[in-house]
This record gives sequence, structure tokens and C-alpha cells, in this order.
Amino acid sequence: MIGSGVVFRTRSWIVLCLGMLAIGSPAALAAECPGHPDALGISRTLVVDPREHPLIGTMQYRETLPLKDHEVVLTFDDGPLPKYSNQILKMLDDECIKATFFIIGQQAKANPEGVRKLIAAGHTVGTHSMNHPLTFDRMPIEKAEAEIDGGIAWTSAAMTDPSKQLAPFFRIPGLMRAEGVESHLISRGIQVWSADFPADDWRHVSSDRVYQLAMQRLEAKGKGILLLHDIQARTVAALPRIIRDLKAKGYRIVHVVPATADRPATPTTAVEWLLHPPTETVPIARWPRVPGFTFMQTATLPAPALADLNAQAVHQPLLPRRTKAQMDVASTLPVPGRDLFAIPEGSVEVLLSTTLSRRAATRLAMASQTPRAAKSKGGKPHAPGAAHAAHGAPKHAAQAKGTSPKGAASHPTRVASLKKRAQ
Repeated sequence: MIGSGVVFRTRSWIVLCLGMLAIGSPAALAAECPGHPDALGISRTLVVDPREHPLIGTMQYRETLPLKDHEVVLTFDDGPLPKYSNQILKMLDDECIKATFFIIGQQAKANPEGVRKLIAAGHTVGTHSMNHPLTFDRMPIEKAEAEIDGGIAWTSAAMTDPSKQLAPFFRIPGLMRAEGVESHLISRGIQVWSADFPADDWRHVSSDRVYQLAMQRLEAKGKGILLLHDIQARTVAALPRIIRDLKAKGYRIVHVVPATADRPATPTTAVEWLLHPPTETVPIARWPRVPGFTFMQTATLPAPALADLNAQAVHQPLLPRRTKAQMDVASTLPVPGRDLFAIPEGSVEVLLSTTLSRRAATRLAMASQTPRAAKSKGGKPHAPGAAHAAHGAPKHAAQAKGTSPKGAASHPTRVASLKKRAQ
């Protein structure tokens, strides 16, 4: 008996664990959709406060809904149009999927029963202007307000209890955003919806193309808000294939509803509202923006006084002062003569400073020293080469002047003649 009791408790624990693991799986969600065991269903309901995050959808804004990987929000614009909207509504009901519909006022006015069907099926209903003009980015704000108010008024009129059923969600027609329109909607507590990726079902493309674009763009981003239209035949034809692939690839549907006093917003962090939140393992692409400081006063501050610096009024010089006698020394010194800086033209210094060869300068220096040595030994030259150099240089200089060689020895040698001789 004891052993059988242990086995029974063990089996019960295994069954309980398997049941907990099955929560949120497609099989568990399908159980909430009677008659459709393979239904996609919804994985969770996301409650948002429009005042905390007023602009969503990465096609135009920085933030989007705080979705996890492989979570999708289905949205439909421009309805209700019975011919196509009723077919789409039936497909969603068969899969127990909840979506968000953005209603045009004129459509609600012409088909109020279509709005009530959406409410009865549990879908979220927002608005999409009165006449769907594609000029919200340039129309006067007064006209934009009239379009917004008209759509809200006629959609609310189609509901039995608009105060509880109309969501404060608005999508600008054609996504033709403008700051003035956004500011007006935000001031009224209305959340502006863009999208994360469209399927281009408003264009003249085939249903196959709508299906391909929807899945390709979803897989590229991994999650997000899908923009569709429930007034197009191509959307009606593409939706079953889209739902089929969502189930096959493990995507989950999230239903979005507005927060109320009785229904608080789902707790989230600011980073979750980014499509791809940064991680610690991935470097940021740019430095954080430096905050802008606003100076309240622009008046200049007074300069500090010496008393504020604890300094003495009388400053001591860093160097000792010169006496009057020391100051008069420079004025009493004689001015140097001009001949103090004169250098004879034929000197060795001049020759070395010119472009002549050093050999010519050396010869001239030896020639000037040889006569002195000869006088000291009896007037005979010390070497024939030196005597030749001594007589040769003055003679050439004298010929350049047009004078005799005797006078050439007493005159300085010209630099020009030396250059010519060196050549």
C-alpha cells in the first residue's frame, strides 16, 4: 500500500508538471477554442496605457509594443465593409484570434452592425478618421480635429456602450503623420498607432504577394505589429495562408487592450518598448546624447575682489628693483665704432663664406704667412710653392684693378678675381 501510494503521488506530480509546461502552448490555447483543436488562439492579453507610450510602431516611431520574440499583433484598417470584413471576422473567430480594428467613420455610419459584430467577438476597436483623407501631414489642425472627432463620433454611435468598448487608439490614414496632429491626439490621451511592417495589401498586387510580404517582413524582424486591411479581396485570400504559417513557425498572437481604472497596464520596462532592446554583449552604435542645459539667468557675474581672495592690496615685485645708478649704466657706455664690425675683403673669413673652394682659401692663407717667415730668416722664402702662391694671388688681383703688382700687395684682394682664378 505504501509503495502504491508513492507511485500514485509520483505520477500525479509528473502530470502536474506536464500541465504547467503546457500552459501557453498551442495545444493549451486550442482548448480555449471549442470545435477547433488546432486553432492558433491568443497567447496573452497586453494592457497598455496610452499616456505612458503615446507613439508606437517602428515604421515611424522609436517605440513599439513590448512584445517578446515571435509575438505578433494583427491590425486591420478601413472597415467595416460587409463583403470582405465579415469573411475576415469569420476566419479570426475560427482560430479564436483577437485583433485590433481601426474604423473609418463613414464605414461605421453606413454599416453600424459591422462595428457591433467586432465588439461582440471581443476585438479591440479604434478609429481611423472620418473620411480617410491622405492629407493629414499638411491639412490645418482644425480640419484634422474634425476628421478625428467625426470618426470617433460615428464609431461610438454604432456601439451599445462606447465608453467601455471604444479604445483610445488612432491610426493616421496613410500613416501621413504630422507633429501637430500627434500633439493633439496625445493631449487627449489617444495613442497613435503606426506599424512595424505592412503587407502592401492596399496596392494592386496578388494575394500570393501579400502573403509573401507579410511573412518575409515578419521573419526579418521576429515580432511586431502587422498592418492589413479588411476591405480588400486579396487580404481575404491571403489571410488563411498567413495564419497557417504563423502556426507552423511557432508565432503567437497577442491581443492589445487599453488600460482602465479596473484594468491596470501590464508591468513593463522602458527597454521592452524597443523592437530590439540593446544588450550588454552588443556595443552601442553611438554615444549617448549629451543633455541640453537651460540657463535661467544670463547676467554676468562680478569679478572677485582682492578681499575675496585673502590677498594684500600692496603686491611685492618678484624681482628686486634696480637702483637709479644701475639704470644709468647703460646710458653712459660709449657707442661702438663702425670699424669694429668691418671685415677686410680679402681675409680668410670672407673667402670661407663664399662659394670658392677651400683649397684657394688655404693657398691665400699660406701666402700671407710665408713673407713673415722669410723676414725672420733673412728675407729668403721658405718654399718655392708658397712664394709662387704669395706672388700669384696679388698679381691677379692687381690686374683686375688695372694697377701694378707692387701696389697689389697693399690692396685687399677682390672676391670676384678669386672666383675666376678658382675656376
